[in-house]
Amino acid sequence: MPLSQAVHRTQVWYRRLTVPQFTVVTGLLVVILGACLLSTPICSSSKVGVWESLFTATSAVTVTGLTVIDVGEDLTIFGQLVLAAMLLIGGLGLMAITTFLQGFVVSGTELRTRLDRGKTLDEFGVGGVGRTFRGIALTAASLIMVGAILLFCFGFNDISNIGERIWASLFHSISAYNNAGFGLWSDSLQSYRTNWVVNLVIITLIILGGLGWRVTSDLWSNRHHLHRRNLSLHTRLVLRTTFFLIVFGTIGLLITESLGHGNFFTDLSWRERIMSAFFESISARTAGFTNFPISIESISESGLLLLMTLMFIGASPGGTGGGIKTTTLAALMAATRSTLRGQDDVVIRNRQISDKVVLKAVGITVGSLLFVLMMALLLSISSNFDGDKPFSFLEMLFTCISAFATVGFDVGVTQQLDHFGQLVLVVGMFVGRLGILLLLSAIWEALNRGTFHHQNRIGYPREDLYV
Repeated sequence: MPLSQAVHRTQVWYRRLTVPQFTVVTGLLVVILGACLLSTPICSSSKVGVWESLFTATSAVTVTGLTVIDVGEDLTIFGQLVLAAMLLIGGLGLMAITTFLQGFVVSGTELRTRLDRGKTLDEFGVGGVGRTFRGIALTAASLIMVGAILLFCFGFNDISNIGERIWASLFHSISAYNNAGFGLWSDSLQSYRTNWVVNLVIITLIILGGLGWRVTSDLWSNRHHLHRRNLSLHTRLVLRTTFFLIVFGTIGLLITESLGHGNFFTDLSWRERIMSAFFESISARTAGFTNFPISIESISESGLLLLMTLMFIGASPGGTGGGIKTTTLAALMAATRSTLRGQDDVVIRNRQISDKVVLKAVGITVGSLLFVLMMALLLSISSNFDGDKPFSFLEMLFTCISAFATVGFDVGVTQQLDHFGQLVLVVGMFVGRLGILLLLSAIWEALNRGTFHHQNRIGYPREDLYV
C-alpha cells in the first residue's frame, strides 16, 4: 500500500473518532512514543528495558510518579528532558491537548462538536479551544518558572554545580505543578525535610496545579475585587473543600501517628511533625512527593487508611491531579445532607444542583471504587512477587489507589511485582488519568458504531424502590 494511501486512511479514521475515542487513542500514542524514546541508549542506561520504559512513560503521561527505575541514575539528561516533556503533556491536561490537536485533524467542525469538546476540556463555553489552551500554558509556564527560581535561589543551595542546580530546580518545579511526584533522587525530598523553602514551594505548586484552570482563571479575573460573592460557586466549592481536606489530613495524620504508635514522627520535633503532616496531607491528593519514608513499618494502618481516603478524593476538575475530584465529594455530601433533611432538591450555598450533576458524581465514585477493587483483586490473585514474602491486602489496595488516583505513593510494592501486577498498575494509571466515565463512553461508542442514537423522549411510569 502506498504511503499516501495509508496516511489518507489514517486521517479518515481519525476524523470518524469521537472526542472520548480521540482522547484515548492519542493518549496511547503519546505513551508508546515516550516508551520508545526512553528505551533508546541516548535516554537511558542498559538497565532500562522496553517494559521499564513503558511503565515509566505511562506513569509520566498520567502524572502518577510510580516508577520501577531510578530517574536520576538510570536516565540520561536527555532522558530526563523527555520525561519532563511527558509530565508537561500529561499535567497540562491530556484531554485539553488532544482536544486542541483535534482542531487540526477534523475539518468542518460544527457547533455541537465544539460544545462536546468544551465539556471534555472543562471549557467555559463555545469560545476557542486554542485561546483557553494558551491561557493554561501561560499560567503553567509562569508558575513553574517562579517556583524554579525560588528553588534555585533559596532551596537547593546544597547543590554546588550551577547546571545541576538549575535542572533540579526546573525539573522538580515541573513535577510539583503537574502533581507528578517524579524526583531526581531515590528518596524523593526526604533530604530536604527541614528545608522550609523547598517544602513551601513544592506545596504551593501542588495546590495551584490541583485547583484547576477554571478556579485560577476565576481568581485572576476577580483579583482586584476578591470577594466570595464575585467568585463562581465552583471556585468557592473547590477552595472550601481543598482547605477542609488539607486541615483534615494534617490533623488526622498527627492524631493517627500519635495514637497509632507509628514510627512516622518518632525522631521529629513537633515543628517538623506539623510540617511533615502538612506536606504529606497535600501530597497525598495526587502529588506523590514524600519528605518522610512511607512504608508499612513507618506509618500506622490508620494512617495508611487516611492517606488512601485523601488519594481517592484527589484534586479538582481541570487540574493536574487525579482522583474522583473535590467537587464530586462536595456533590455527594450535599446529596446526603438533602436526603437526611428530606429535601427533594440538592442545594449548595443557596444554589440548586441539577440531578445530572449528582448522578454523574455517583457514577464516578461507584465506577472508580469498583475499578480499584478489581485492580486489588487482580493483584491479590497474582502471587508472583520478587520479594521474600507476599504483601498484605492493605499494601496492595494502597498501591492500587495510588496508581488509579495518579498519586505515586509507594510502600515498596511496585518494584517487587511481576509484569502482570505492574500491567495492572499501568492500566489503572491510564484509566485513572482519563477518567472512568470518559473511557466507558469511548468503549460504548466504539461498540455501537454505525447505530443511530437519538434523544429518548419516552416517559416511563414511576415506581418506588425501597433502599
